[in-house]
Amino acid sequence: MGLFDKILDLFNGGKPRNPNIPFGRFSDAYKSEGQIEAFEQSLERFDQGERLEAYRLFLQSLKDAQADNIAWEEGEGALRFHFWQGSQRIEGTASHEKVRVESKVARVEDLHVAFMRRLMEANFQLKFSRFALNPDNCLTIVFDSNGTDASPLKLQNALRELAVQADKQDDLLLEEFKNLRAVEQPDLSNIPESEKQVKYQFIQSEIRRVFDLLDKKEPDANRFPGTYAYLLLGTAFKLDYLVKPEGFTMEVLEKVYKIYFAQNDRNAQMKIAAIRKELQLLLDRSEADFFKEMYRTASTFGVSPAVNQTAIVNLIENELPNIKWPLQQNHPELALAVPQYIIGFALFHYSPPKPVRDLFHLFYECTEPQFFQALGFQTKYGDGKGHFDKVNIRNAIKTLAKSYRHQYPLFKPDVDGLDFASAALFAQSYLAMIKNLNLKKTE
Repeated sequence: MGLFDKILDLFNGGKPRNPNIPFGRFSDAYKSEGQIEAFEQSLERFDQGERLEAYRLFLQSLKDAQADNIAWEEGEGALRFHFWQGSQRIEGTASHEKVRVESKVARVEDLHVAFMRRLMEANFQLKFSRFALNPDNCLTIVFDSNGTDASPLKLQNALRELAVQADKQDDLLLEEFKNLRAVEQPDLSNIPESEKQVKYQFIQSEIRRVFDLLDKKEPDANRFPGTYAYLLLGTAFKLDYLVKPEGFTMEVLEKVYKIYFAQNDRNAQMKIAAIRKELQLLLDRSEADFFKEMYRTASTFGVSPAVNQTAIVNLIENELPNIKWPLQQNHPELALAVPQYIIGFALFHYSPPKPVRDLFHLFYECTEPQFFQALGFQTKYGDGKGHFDKVNIRNAIKTLAKSYRHQYPLFKPDVDGLDFASAALFAQSYLAMIKNLNLKKTE
């Protein structure tokens, strides 16, 4: 540790600093008061016919104070802007008469029926934008509208669709179709090799752990498929949140959920077999290919809807009772999988209230301490083998609650109800604590 680091630690109360590593999928649900006010003003200005000012305020509402995600300039009666969504740069022009936004996804070397059919099918699913081929032979996703119809609310929905599709499709198309070439890439060297290595090894070890439990057949997955569904889905959600992959790896983890909940003629046993086959693809994936998908980016739009505490309570009440059987049958890892599924599901599909999201993250720090320590985090909440540091965990929860007390005066987690006897019992009591939270805001 250098002298500068030591000085910073002194300003941090003598506590060692943790690395600045983001986790989970980006969410734009946690907007600042300034962003919300800018969007509301943009709607008013548009209704008053002041379209350029409305668009300027709209762009301000998208600007993240913590990231350099968007920029714009004005000239000749138009706003020219660009913003980032993951690895994709989205560019646009907005004037009183029209708005046009586009993002180059890939460069086409020669036309093939396979990827053209894929994108034609995608166009039928899109509501605002469309895939097209520009004069420079670049596969591009485009949105345009005349100024009369281009309200900030429509722009928000249209740009979200375009940005999310552009960021998702570039890696997938380049992975599958070798006649496509990358158009533009951000700096992919901003994640240390050591972090990539830790995350790669974590994916490998977690999938092998799950396969070992399946092969152990205690209980038999063919007789109790639902129990193993929690294990597989909870693991996929956990990897998605902690590793934060892009491209192929992210697509596989998304496919795991789609396979199990697809409405088709497959029974639960067949779905588990299909999920195992998908996870095997990650196990077989080379370190070099995985490293290509590991990079930090700025994003502007999230895909997970904001939910209130009631949605989290309903999720816990519906799923947590399923922990009873594996607990009674002395299958601790399968029992732990139920709370892991609940928390992973909430983080994968929702943008929970910010205090709850922070508590969910703390849960992973408590139950996966070796992973966090390998990344350089100094906090110690346990050994990862079912032994917990009760004092540190309770203090961390109290500190978290205190930081939100001005906004949620009744946010007082019951740390005395936590059960540290085992990982599964801790997880069960932890979710019970979250379920009983009072998140009523100040008036």
